[in-house]
Amino acid sequence: MRALFCAICCLFLFQAVSAQNSPDCRTVIPVCADAPILGTTDGSGDIDDFDPEVITQTGCLEKGSVSSANIENNTGWYVFRAGTDGQIGFDIEALPVTPGSPITSEWDFAVYGPFDETSNDNFCTIVGDGSAQPIRCNYEYNDTGFTGIGVNPVDGREGAPFVKSSQNTYDEWLNVRQGEIYYLYINNYNTNFDEEPESFMLTFTGSSVDEDQDNALDCTLRDEFLGFDIVACEGDPDITLSALNSPVGPSISNIIWELDAEDDGTYETVLASGAGETELTVSSPNSGRYRVTIESTFGTTITDDILITFYGVPELDEVVVIDDLVNSDQTDPYNVEIVPVGDGNYEYAINGGEFQDDPVFEDVPPGINTVVINDKNGCGTTEPIEFLVVGYPKFFTPNSDGAHDNWTVYGVEELNNPVVYIFDRYGKLLKQMNVSVGWDGTFNGRDMPSSDYWFRLEYGRDEDGLIVAKSVRRHFSLVR
Repeated sequence: MRALFCAICCLFLFQAVSAQNSPDCRTVIPVCADAPILGTTDGSGDIDDFDPEVITQTGCLEKGSVSSANIENNTGWYVFRAGTDGQIGFDIEALPVTPGSPITSEWDFAVYGPFDETSNDNFCTIVGDGSAQPIRCNYEYNDTGFTGIGVNPVDGREGAPFVKSSQNTYDEWLNVRQGEIYYLYINNYNTNFDEEPESFMLTFTGSSVDEDQDNALDCTLRDEFLGFDIVACEGDPDITLSALNSPVGPSISNIIWELDAEDDGTYETVLASGAGETELTVSSPNSGRYRVTIESTFGTTITDDILITFYGVPELDEVVVIDDLVNSDQTDPYNVEIVPVGDGNYEYAINGGEFQDDPVFEDVPPGINTVVINDKNGCGTTEPIEFLVVGYPKFFTPNSDGAHDNWTVYGVEELNNPVVYIFDRYGKLLKQMNVSVGWDGTFNGRDMPSSDYWFRLEYGRDEDGLIVAKSVRRHFSLVR
């Protein structure tokens, strides 16, 4: 159950949150526009937020020719949901480490979206691998202490589409529609590297905020302070969940972390408890639903839960041949279903073709085929795996070029006592065979002409333990 106690929000002038350095945006912090957000980050960032080869092609995040260059220093990830249609912007103001000290940070940003929560996409995966490109971003040198979207409050300079070396640290306004999800990546390019946390203030702006600050962005998203459900890969770095991102901030008297390993509604394990247990580390491959219950110093209680699922490299369980000469009476087309191990978010391709979400393939060619399974969460791709469809080709070309030089029933050795008879159009028997060596298009040493030829396949098929005699009579073409 996710609950937000709005009375708690009124007790704070600022929404104080501390962004955690993460290998990707999975621990993104939900925010809204009803108050400025104090962000404090510490650490050197982690290049694993992005595919290091792909990120060189992402415009304002471009790293140049050095693929290992560090584009992340003291990074934070935030997410917001549009509460109304309209115009949204924001200011990111650099703050000193301590009051009165010089500002050493230089903040930059990238905005990704709009995302649709009903799409079932793993947003952090498509951001990290470059499938989703930034729609707004700015890595220009900052000489005013402000960057963002809209208008720079220091010099009044209006935001414009990003152009390298423009020295404009503001981008143009976002026109949003209600319900759209946006991810905001904030990066401290000029970190001091002295392990001192550096701070910024994030304030949302724009006509929508001016008209209705409390509803321009959907503040109910903030109830989900643990973030969206996380899909990760086995072997990924640990995931850190933070209770400090809740609406009560640090005003905590007790915390309880629980685990529902089967996600069946029963929290069978208490993982940690106590006022100091503000973070929980989840390691691969410990999938399950994690819940935190927070008792505040104000006497209120709030909870949130998050489903974390670790997936491994996809594996093939079996290829179910729905229709071929062994599994049905259907001789054309042949149809198969790919069955993977587990229930990951998979897509499939056969014989080097395009990937598709549907595991059922129709009109599969007879003979040896290959299938590749790809995990769309980025957890890996199988090598091509062979499978057999028992059937016959519709034509062959016996011209000694090494392709289709013989006609045969592919996989005939998989049948029970098979015999193949080949006839010309007048019914003359030209060839009898019970192995898959095939027919080379000759009769008594003479090449047979281009024409249609008939064959009869007789074999036995096991049907519920009983061998039933089967006969297939079809034609094929010899082409010279």
